[in-house]
Amino acid sequence: MYKPKKDTQNEAEFVFIEDLVPEDHLLRKIDRYIDFSFIGEKVRPYYSESTGRPSDPILLFKMMFIGYFYGIRSERQLEREVKTNIAYRWFLGLKLNDPVPDHSTISWNRRTRFKDTHVFQEIFDEIVLQAMNHKMVGGRVLFSDSTHLKANANKHKFTREEVEAETRGYIEELNQAVEEDREKHGKKPLKEKEEVKEKKQIRKSTTDPDCGFMSRDHKQEMFCYLDHRTTDMKFNIITDAYVTPGNVHDSVPYLSRLDRQIERFQLGVEAVALDSGYLTTPICKGLYDRTIFGVIAHRRYHPTKGLMPKWKFTYDKEREVYVCPNGQELVYCTTTREGYQEYKSDPKLCAECPLLNECTRSKNKQKVVTRHVWEEHKEKVRDNRLSASGKMLYKFRKEKVERSFADSKELHGLRYCRLRGLQNASEQVLLTAACQNMKKIATHLAKLG
Repeated sequence: MYKPKKDTQNEAEFVFIEDLVPEDHLLRKIDRYIDFSFIGEKVRPYYSESTGRPSDPILLFKMMFIGYFYGIRSERQLEREVKTNIAYRWFLGLKLNDPVPDHSTISWNRRTRFKDTHVFQEIFDEIVLQAMNHKMVGGRVLFSDSTHLKANANKHKFTREEVEAETRGYIEELNQAVEEDREKHGKKPLKEKEEVKEKKQIRKSTTDPDCGFMSRDHKQEMFCYLDHRTTDMKFNIITDAYVTPGNVHDSVPYLSRLDRQIERFQLGVEAVALDSGYLTTPICKGLYDRTIFGVIAHRRYHPTKGLMPKWKFTYDKEREVYVCPNGQELVYCTTTREGYQEYKSDPKLCAECPLLNECTRSKNKQKVVTRHVWEEHKEKVRDNRLSASGKMLYKFRKEKVERSFADSKELHGLRYCRLRGLQNASEQVLLTAACQNMKKIATHLAKLG
């Protein structure tokens, strides 16, 4: 029967907002299983006890969490969504006629009250601790990687600047290892070199000076930030999220962030699985010093075209010599300041070698093979990768940290920076990671009933 519905929008109706929110709604699970009371204590030092208008910081943060749960990129849009979405109002404790906090209130708190504070890092840490209390963090196996976060900047608007290259944190340890190795081989100590700050030229965005220009093979050139993330094997809880400019190498902050997790959460880390970008001798040495089983993907090296690769030269550890494919021994010569041992061939024998043209193009017909003083640690990591345990762990890496990145980009709007500046990018990454962890905690506990 054709019967148009009469206009009933102006009728008064008595309803409970509690009845309007579905029982299986995500925000119901979040509200039931996540304790937000810690936020009040974390932000109390930034509020006055006697002056100003009364404010509810927990409500403001929960409103921000809604934006990150559902990928709402604009604070103005977030305000509009909360006004019309009953589930959002219920989660915030607002009645149907209660006014919604203005978007400018969130902006002011973020730009002024919490500027230059660690409150977002502390909130992220507290969520991780709640996951640990629910036994959702094993802490034994960690997976780390980084992904780019496109900066809110035009890649064509930049200046070229010369800046000082960052000093590696392992320089002192490397210098000591070099001196010990030279002494072991009867070489004189290296003369003290006047410290000269290395400089490099970079592109600096005029729109967002904090971001970095990323130029990598098979990737789009852009100004971006890097989200360095670590996840735990047990439930894929994110245990660390750290932001750097896009021109910082993946391996630079790794060991310091690993140490922070171990210290902050008292993790008993036994193994880590990493991408090939982390296959550096300092990281391999650092994992060995921490008695951690490291599994790092193989990095394919490209030797000079027409010359045989280094792996065809066999290293004899007992005699400390390299043996070339033709059977000649390359003996130790010296250890450089950069930490490389040099092994050289006899040019007289090389001159008569049938493989000379495939081996070297040096004018004196001498082959030089280098070996880092910490090379044995890298070889150990290579052996780990080829072991049964290593193959299993590396297989899980894609299912863990890579999936975490995919969820944050597809579901939580982390493909682009909402705002400009390193601090704002860090806030976005930390709160997105915290919301991902909250979802995992709530959905898991809801399944357990």
